[in-house]
Amino acid sequence: MTLETVKHYITGIQRMRYLLGALSILVVSDGLISHFLISHGLAREGNPFLEPLVGGVGFLVIKVVGAFLCALILWDIYRRWPRLALVSTSCFVVLYGGIVLWNLGIFFAAPV
Repeated sequence: MTLETVKHYITGIQRMRYLLGALSILVVSDGLISHFLISHGLAREGNPFLEPLVGGVGFLVIKVVGAFLCALILWDIYRRWPRLALVSTSCFVVLYGGIVLWNLGIFFAAPV
């Protein structure tokens, strides 16, 4: 391995860590904002599998555990196929960023 390869690998690891951190924060933020909106009657859950859990502690626990599990799976993929993991994690960050922005739009557009 050359020095350039090592630098690229370390940069890739750092990038992946930042992406996984951002993804985890976005997933948990989605859960918190969704929980608030739904419990105050401003929105409803779009995921039919999570709909029965909304409003309870189980919903937030599933969001946190799910974010952690997804981060572990994506990290495992990164160890085998770094490029695939970086691209897919980036796509998930963009997707969840859009979901959080959508939820915040509902939050700020709600009548007072």
